[in-house]
Amino acid sequence: MSILFFMEGNISASVVNSPCNKLKKGPAYHHDMVVTGLINAIMSVFGLPFVHGSLPHSPLHVRALAEIEEYIDNGNLTEKIVYVRETRLTTLISHIMIGASVLLIPYPLNMIPIPVLYGLFVFLAVTSLGDFQLWERLVLIFTEQTLYPPIHYVRKVPQKIIHCFTFLQILQLIGLCLISFGGSAYLKMFFPFAIILLMPIRERLLPALISARHLHWLDGEH
Repeated sequence: MSILFFMEGNISASVVNSPCNKLKKGPAYHHDMVVTGLINAIMSVFGLPFVHGSLPHSPLHVRALAEIEEYIDNGNLTEKIVYVRETRLTTLISHIMIGASVLLIPYPLNMIPIPVLYGLFVFLAVTSLGDFQLWERLVLIFTEQTLYPPIHYVRKVPQKIIHCFTFLQILQLIGLCLISFGGSAYLKMFFPFAIILLMPIRERLLPALISARHLHWLDGEH
């Protein structure tokens, strides 16, 4: 659990602090992790659930506070974040409302069907797909090359390299899904280590297959 919280917290913070979000307040990765650890230590004493940065809620929260500008570039509708209203008030209010939901147990929360909750999670996942480059590149596989949007890596990286990089990421995603949704409980325990294994794959294996210049444009911060 500690490894999983560490990975998910840092991934969430990295996505939220992406340069495209234009946040003015700088990141505090170590500070966030220390605060999360202290809060979870107190939660453990009282048998309360842990807290941690999570996907896709954290990036969606940033987007909800953002002023987004839409413009047309070469016939493609493009969105650009102008600025983000950086405040702790929305997070505080949302968590107060979450805590207040305890007062709704067992009635009327027990009247909400479980499929409705599954539908909510599916909605969150689908609406956040457009913000992930993997989904963006996956769509390019089924798009005519002349209709490609003017994305930075499309202009800098050959088409076959883009598709090769996408294919390698899909293979890794399939491997994680097999471990996560496998029937064996012992296999699921390996999931955090599988996440860690992705780092040497990125640092050692991928540079041997794709040049560093192309990798810079494919997964670098621009």
